[in-house]
Amino acid sequence: MSLQFHMTPGSCTTGIHILLEELELPFQVSIVNLPAGDHRQPAYLAINPKGTIPTLVLDHVASLTSFSSIAYWLARRYPRKRLLSDDPFLAARAIELIDYVVGTVHGQGFTRIFTTDKYLPEGLDAIETKRWSNAIQEQGRRTVQEAFDVIEAGLPETGYAMGADFGIADAALFYVLFWATKTQIALPPRCLALFGRIRGRPVVQQVLREEGYR
Repeated sequence: MSLQFHMTPGSCTTGIHILLEELELPFQVSIVNLPAGDHRQPAYLAINPKGTIPTLVLDHVASLTSFSSIAYWLARRYPRKRLLSDDPFLAARAIELIDYVVGTVHGQGFTRIFTTDKYLPEGLDAIETKRWSNAIQEQGRRTVQEAFDVIEAGLPETGYAMGADFGIADAALFYVLFWATKTQIALPPRCLALFGRIRGRPVVQQVLREEGYR
């Protein structure tokens, strides 16, 4: 099967990049330059009408266009790495955690930090823009910190998010934990320890190098 992975280095797509490398799958990469508006170009919208990242194109035909769907498909299509438990309850818990990471930590928290302008009312002068921007970013940081406290309560003291095996929930957690360290957001102790364990994996170090981090 041929896989075409549309990604933006340093974004949420880093988590999917990690999963692809963990599975040792051959895949082609297309870089989506978000600031340049690549995600709004007709060629990209033809494979992902939502204009979002990540996108994984299967055999040049079908596309998966969300973190959760791609991660789930990879885990079920290539089960040898045990990226998702065979137990229905534990699998559901992993999906639940991914949804929280993508929808709340990323979607409600980090978007306010990274794309503050999207939340600004129209017609503000320079002073009002600065005041609103600071308030929006602070709300984003507070959302992220509160969400990490929720995640912290459900993490084990050792191993990975869902137990002994590295899984798709860890790949999702990694990218927001990574963002937290880059934006000086303090992590609770179990989150910080988990981040260290994931970051220490050779594949993760490889992915970070490939995406331009040292």
